[in-house]
Amino acid sequence: MVKPRRFEHVLRVAELARDIALAGGLDAERAYLAGILHDVARDLPDHELLRLAPPECDIDSAHPLALHGRAGRTLLEHWGVTDRIILEAVEDHTTGPRAGNPVSACVYIADVSEPGRGVNDDIRALALTDLNAALSRAITSKVIYLQGRHIQVHPRTLQTYRTLQP
Repeated sequence: MVKPRRFEHVLRVAELARDIALAGGLDAERAYLAGILHDVARDLPDHELLRLAPPECDIDSAHPLALHGRAGRTLLEHWGVTDRIILEAVEDHTTGPRAGNPVSACVYIADVSEPGRGVNDDIRALALTDLNAALSRAITSKVIYLQGRHIQVHPRTLQTYRTLQP
């Protein structure tokens, strides 16, 4: 369901998510599977994203691509996937993981820092030794970047950011 170049990214995310999970003593198999599935809806047309994941806020309406995580979860549920950990990791990889799902954190960090992106090497390295610190750095970096450019931050991302603050 994804273009060849996107599939290369998907493989790098899955491998890195697995490596991060292994380093943290987490479920590496689930992290890998969630990484493989995370962009299942990424290349769908806007109208299909909106159908699968009705907008929750103005950002979703204005930028349907932001819905591809939620749309991916919907697709997976239709296909019979029932593992909450994997479903949440797919859904949350665009906005940030909800509390209590470290596999989701592995996928989120892997997605923003996989080597093919050419950015966030520091976050990738940190994730192999301190998952929570890497997640905090990744979310904080995203929020500061968007706010610095006067771009509205998704409410789910802000929620994740607030839960990570001391």
